[in-house]
Amino acid sequence: MSQEIHSPKGQLLLRTLAMPADTNANGDIFGGWIMSQLDLAGGILAKEISCGRIVTVSVSSIEFKKPVSVGDVVCCYGECTKIGRTSMSINLEVWIKPIKEDGLKDRFMVCHATFNYVAIDGNGRPRPIKIND
Repeated sequence: MSQEIHSPKGQLLLRTLAMPADTNANGDIFGGWIMSQLDLAGGILAKEISCGRIVTVSVSSIEFKKPVSVGDVVCCYGECTKIGRTSMSINLEVWIKPIKEDGLKDRFMVCHATFNYVAIDGNGRPRPIKIND
């Protein structure tokens, strides 16, 4: 039996609006656009954690659960789940708030993913992540 998730995990990292220019032939928002929002959100958290430059090295998993429509408020939440010597993994979720004329504002998750980042120095080489307590 699947348990419905009713609230996002992690902190709000990014909030934006799904626009007509970001749609596919079916009129839904492109999955690639959602991925780019996830990468922006994860990059913000990774940069804050590492106190400097970072690069995206991989996406371990991504699952699209529901389509996103034009006009939906897209909210990206995230939490760091692992920090290594130079790298970190960040779990991300995309929740939307469809603002409708009937007043309903129920939010729901449309996507979740794990992005992996590496801290880099000025020469683009991996550098140790210093954790400030």
